[in-house]
Amino acid sequence: MKLIKASYEILTSINFNTMLTDIEKIGRICYKSEDKITPESSLNFIKALIKNGHEAMIEHINFSVKFICDRGISHELVRHRLCSFAQESTRYCNYSKDKFENQLTFILPNWFKSVSVGTYEFIDNNTIILKDGYESTFANTYFWDIPEVIWLRHMLWSEKFYLKCLDDWKAQEARSLLPNSLKTEIIMSANLREWRHFFKLRVAKEAHPQMQELTRPLLDELKLKIPIIFDDIIY
Repeated sequence: MKLIKASYEILTSINFNTMLTDIEKIGRICYKSEDKITPESSLNFIKALIKNGHEAMIEHINFSVKFICDRGISHELVRHRLCSFAQESTRYCNYSKDKFENQLTFILPNWFKSVSVGTYEFIDNNTIILKDGYESTFANTYFWDIPEVIWLRHMLWSEKFYLKCLDDWKAQEARSLLPNSLKTEIIMSANLREWRHFFKLRVAKEAHPQMQELTRPLLDELKLKIPIIFDDIIY
């Protein structure tokens, strides 16, 4: 069993100047004010669009992000129905195969304090070791009182039961044993207006901590790559 941290990757090559120039060209059609376009005019024009709520113009620009998260967070992502998604399928992915290293991968919850990323295994039913060798062994009934170790045991048993059932079941049948913490990869594509809506919901203090773990640094990066579009969204 492997534990990894959640992460994201912006897949679309973003050219800030080209993006803003395109939005201005599109937006000025509404006012037939193309004659006012200058090398510096796009910034103030787009600021005015957003301030005035004329965000339909930024719907013409899209970009895609790859999220590596747990299945629970992916269920929240796909609630954004105006986006397009492509997701790693537990119907068609058989995690007993070599390309998955014959094991399950789970996302390490970001509130954990005493468990690190790495590869874990049972030595027996009561003893868990971190195969990488830089953390002490968890063993015996005392550790049943520690929630993080309870979670580790649950993930290891889920993996054990899932792999065992694959002897008789297809992957799409054995997936019923997989927990929410299972790692998944999901591509989310959306226009700028929908991304703005997404961030307003998903960086908020009410958002799930594992969602914040992804969305807050992504928003910060996008503010650097695409100023103006996301500058007014704060957390």
